[in-house]
Amino acid sequence: MEPMESSAGATSAQVQALINWELAASTAARLTPAGPILAAADIEAAVDNLRLMADISVPHVHSITGLEAARDLRDSSVLVVDRASWAKANTQSFAVMLQPAMEKMLEGRRGTLNPGAASVSGAITGGQLGAILAFLSSKVLGQYDPFSALAENSTAPAAGRLLLVAPNIISVEREINVEPEDFRLWVCLHEQTHRVQFAAAPWLRHHMLDEIESLSGQLLGNVDSLMERASAAAKSLKDRTASGAAPSRGAILDLLQNPEEKAAISRLTALMSLLEGHANVVMDAVDASIVPSVKTIRQRFNTRSKDRGVIEKFIRNLLGLDAKMRQYSDGSKFVREVVDVAGMEGFNKVWESAEHLPSETEIHNSRLWLERMGH
Repeated sequence: MEPMESSAGATSAQVQALINWELAASTAARLTPAGPILAAADIEAAVDNLRLMADISVPHVHSITGLEAARDLRDSSVLVVDRASWAKANTQSFAVMLQPAMEKMLEGRRGTLNPGAASVSGAITGGQLGAILAFLSSKVLGQYDPFSALAENSTAPAAGRLLLVAPNIISVEREINVEPEDFRLWVCLHEQTHRVQFAAAPWLRHHMLDEIESLSGQLLGNVDSLMERASAAAKSLKDRTASGAAPSRGAILDLLQNPEEKAAISRLTALMSLLEGHANVVMDAVDASIVPSVKTIRQRFNTRSKDRGVIEKFIRNLLGLDAKMRQYSDGSKFVREVVDVAGMEGFNKVWESAEHLPSETEIHNSRLWLERMGH
């Protein structure tokens, strides 16, 4: 076979062959655990109710955040989905996020990639990604996807879409035995806040894409050493799991070694901490007048992690999901401290430009950000 062309003349199919996204979606659908069993009428009622809670939550997000973007969210859509649909949506977004880095990798390896070998490798990677998405598909309650409109042949609205994963929301509300409507509204407050963040900061989507391109470009650019580092990270994860110590970020992110890689992940960590922390602050700002059983929901939801099994804990460590939970608390602390000093209006300067985003150091020391912003 002839070597694969450089990205300068590479087709979309050649780039996409590096990861078989269709196989990832079908693998996730095949491996995804079954959700709660509901009658057709109950499913329809749950979907309608989730849509209603998504709409009801928006004025509350506006009231709490003071962001005018919450007045009109018609540039994006709300979709109530099952687990397989969530996984497929994420393969489409991943394709958008990784496209620039894969094009650069093709250019850097011009004349050395055999298309047959790339196809086999893409199938393996697609299958592995599908298995990861299958695991995650039963854990995620909702997700704002700002990248869906950029996907090839996408029909998503310009600003993307909000996904509410109905089987998971229903499973959790049953598991912790709380009032369904209250729990659904509580979840929607968090997810709609993400939707508002990107509406308030139109530059944020491409800024995040640039940061993801920087990080993925570093990893794919060092592809020759990636397997060696992956093996070392897996051994480290095994050792720490045996000793009971959890990785600081997750074994996958332990692959990052050089200064450029570490700087890229630091910027992304700070950004995700901000977005998740801000959404959590909004979620926690409601009282019983908005969500009557909110105290019970918070208490029971926060104690769920204690019952995780060994396999789930291993996978969570591998993917860094517990580090994501720390992002919630770190980011929430930053937002609360800034609001206490500068008010919500002062905090909202963060949405004005990328230069106003906090660094990872500032996330852990809000005084530094406040001083930089003139407070």
